[in-house]
Amino acid sequence: MKILVLNTGSSSVKYRLFDDTATLAKGLVERIGEPGGDAADHEAAMQRVMAEVDLAGLDAVGHRVVHGGTEFAEATVIDDVLVATVERLVPLAPLHNPAALTGIAVARKLLPAVPQVAVFDTAFHQTIPPEGSTYAIDTALTDRWQIRRYGFHGTSHAYVARKTAELLGLPAATAKVITLHLGNGASACAVDGGRSVATSMGMSPLSGLVMGTRCGDIDPTVIFHLHRVAGLPIEEIERSLTRSAGMQGLTGDNDMRTVEHRWQQGDHAATLAIDLYCRRIKEYVGMYLAVLGGADAITFTAGIGEKSPEVRAHSLAGLTALGITIDDPRNTRNAQIISPDGAAVAVCVVPTDEELEIAGQVATVLSR
Repeated sequence: MKILVLNTGSSSVKYRLFDDTATLAKGLVERIGEPGGDAADHEAAMQRVMAEVDLAGLDAVGHRVVHGGTEFAEATVIDDVLVATVERLVPLAPLHNPAALTGIAVARKLLPAVPQVAVFDTAFHQTIPPEGSTYAIDTALTDRWQIRRYGFHGTSHAYVARKTAELLGLPAATAKVITLHLGNGASACAVDGGRSVATSMGMSPLSGLVMGTRCGDIDPTVIFHLHRVAGLPIEEIERSLTRSAGMQGLTGDNDMRTVEHRWQQGDHAATLAIDLYCRRIKEYVGMYLAVLGGADAITFTAGIGEKSPEVRAHSLAGLTALGITIDDPRNTRNAQIISPDGAAVAVCVVPTDEELEIAGQVATVLSR
């Protein structure tokens, strides 16, 4: 099946063309609408993709959509009702859903005869039970304003958990895997038999692990204090916690490679940042071991998870009593399995492939 996967941002379109699992073409149209950019607008960007890529015989287009609320628990064929629902969910993802809607509108206009499918980052986490997705606040507020844990990076967690089970020769239907998606954005997920039962990101991608520019978990009183006592407007606080926090806020740099280098040189700020980053991961691993009642594997993925032996080792150090051990030579060479033979809990490194997962979900929907 020939499927074009589109990830539309506010100023970019990332694309990848598949024939079943084989990649036929991929690329990025960026700085859309900017002086000297690749395209004047999103329609021009899509026209450029169509000019550069052979779309003859295209079977479907798959669109990454960040937020599906509680309305979408799986990939869904796009129609006017779906578009209206995603538009209604814009307040839950004001930076991401509008861009996805633009990509959908342009692709439907330029490829009217080709089925279009939306694949939602949040859909995988719809299996989290109510006690894991509900916040302990006034239910009148919860119901009126759609406040709950939604979770994100769903396509990555789904793909990596399944690939971990395959790697270890475990039945996917029973495997218990803790997946750690560590990139500039980072999240943890507890996967039980292919179903998400807990995840670190919440109503937005701000909570949970420490990230490149996002704070992760903090006491909400920090926001009240900065507003009431420091006199900062809500917009400035939001901007600080999303764009100037995390590793950026702790060290002045959000590139983990640079922070690690400073850490190795004995830099105090970098040392604190790495210690905090890895401790938060360790805390979530412990919590998810409890939620799952034990795990078959802990799997690192995404840019930092796949490429940083130091972060992997530091995050799981001291957990030998829980059956979690890393084999240093395997870890250093980024082997797929970095735990010793016979370890009670396997520790793995599995590259993520969100575009391939999206294409797979599109093919599954259309085969029905």
